[in-house]
Amino acid sequence: MRALVPRERIEQTILLIRGHRVMLDADLAKLYGVTTFNLNKAVKRNADRFPDDFMFRLSAQETTSLTFQIGISKFRGRGGRRSAPYVFTEQGVAMLSSVLRSKRAIQVNIAIMRAFVKLRELVTSHRGLASKLAQLERKVGGHDGQIRSLFDAIRQLVEPPATKSRRIGFKT
Repeated sequence: MRALVPRERIEQTILLIRGHRVMLDADLAKLYGVTTFNLNKAVKRNADRFPDDFMFRLSAQETTSLTFQIGISKFRGRGGRRSAPYVFTEQGVAMLSSVLRSKRAIQVNIAIMRAFVKLRELVTSHRGLASKLAQLERKVGGHDGQIRSLFDAIRQLVEPPATKSRRIGFKT
């Protein structure tokens, strides 16, 4: 069965803000096939289902940073938003399925949940691989310069590439 929305497209919209993996309200609205206004209106009607750890509004500084990094709409002017966007954590996205009750919403929500799970698996496997590499390096020790250079090369492949962009959010 072909997915309604490719997982890769969903994964591209997942951001790391304030230490949480989140999705913007506008990206979710596109995936669900509704307007951002209607998505936020449905959420506001059911505000008791969305505590702060499920959904939060970006600060002006975070919004500005995202505007420059990924090209979200500017605040004011032609085509801009009047207010800062909401972002939804994984739990908030899961709660959206109870608020948006269409068949498309259910199918898209399943695809989004699978994308979050896949990202979590990748992070876990990366950490496991790094710890196994460190164990193996301690076991072998500094016996051979060629082995050490092999470990250095593997470590460079395992480590995520250094990015020049800053992480958005506040340090806790």
